[in-house]
Amino acid sequence: MAGQRVVGVEAAGEVPRTGLTRAAWAVTEVFAPQYLMLSMPPVVGLLAGGWLGGAWGLAVSAVCGGIPATVIAVGVRRGRLDSRQIVDRSSRFKPMLAALAAVVVTLAVLLAADSDPVALTAMVVVMLGWIAVLGGITLVWKVSFHTGVTAGVVVMLAYLLPPVPTLLVGTVLVAVIGWARVRISHHTLAQTLAGTAAGAAVAWAVMAAML
Repeated sequence: MAGQRVVGVEAAGEVPRTGLTRAAWAVTEVFAPQYLMLSMPPVVGLLAGGWLGGAWGLAVSAVCGGIPATVIAVGVRRGRLDSRQIVDRSSRFKPMLAALAAVVVTLAVLLAADSDPVALTAMVVVMLGWIAVLGGITLVWKVSFHTGVTAGVVVMLAYLLPPVPTLLVGTVLVAVIGWARVRISHHTLAQTLAGTAAGAAVAWAVMAAML
């Protein structure tokens, strides 16, 4: 389904199939927000709390990342969503509700269990902040979740890893993702920059308050 839609766009001449465009599509697929929400909790848990933290991270990943990813995949398969990227802003509401429910339930469990590491709980709070801030913006303007979530992840990792190299590498990565989103005409430059600023600000505020 997603492939068919992409071909249709290219056939219409909106996104010519060139080497750079193929690279942009690869970047935008690999760093889709739902994949980051699947992959990062175990990493954060492991860095902050060792193997036990990593185990908690896997549980967080299964709920906070797995549920939204499944909802999006089913929506694409049934033709209710245009692609895993959810290009149509008006189609983002239900996946965001699914993500909100998953994050709220996960946060309640972590708080009730008084689980360690705190950084993992902070990450779930950051996810909640992304849904509130980026989700609130996208209801009226198509802000980039790709750059927002990636920038926020970079900020979180800077609290757990050497900050200067982490921020330098992360800045390059966010710039590449922003370029890719503009290259395939899914966002404007302003939308990618706004997403970057909002996602990073949420992560910084939460991590500074909780760690």
